[in-house]
Amino acid sequence: MRAIRLASAAALGLSVLSLTAPAASAVGSKVSPLVGTATPSTIAPGGQVTLSLSGCEGRWDASSDVFDVVRVPPGGMGTATVDWDAKRGAMYTVTYTCDDGRQTTSQLTITGGRPTPRPTVTTTATATRSPAGPARGGVGGSQDGMNAGEIAAGAALVVAATGGVIFVLRRRAGSRQH
Repeated sequence: MRAIRLASAAALGLSVLSLTAPAASAVGSKVSPLVGTATPSTIAPGGQVTLSLSGCEGRWDASSDVFDVVRVPPGGMGTATVDWDAKRGAMYTVTYTCDDGRQTTSQLTITGGRPTPRPTVTTTATATRSPAGPARGGVGGSQDGMNAGEIAAGAALVVAATGGVIFVLRRRAGSRQH
């Protein structure tokens, strides 16, 4: 009877350890988060906005209700002209879509001031390649992956919990034999 309890406790401990293995293997396969930026983030109707996306290795699109879809090559930046009929004081969502299917958004605010005169020449979306890539702005440590110390601490906790279960089961089994 005691061997059965010991074997079941060991099986429980092994199953808990096997659940931590995917987390340990995920540390090596880190996918960088997408960060989309519309510059300037506050603009008047008819103004030009520069669009950039970091974390995407392939081509990407930017779209919004206030400008046409902009298709950008890998590592490039795009520009778009805000529609003249954009509602002043409103916030519009800019959606960035990477070729691998991931998406992110940013906000574009339309100023409430008087619009600039309508240009006679229309501009189209252009793409340029930035030599050094975008600046690495911070989201703090919230996007950082696990490190080896965290994995070791988690494994130690699992081993300690398994040892505690085995100790309690053995102690209970020992007290019933008297």
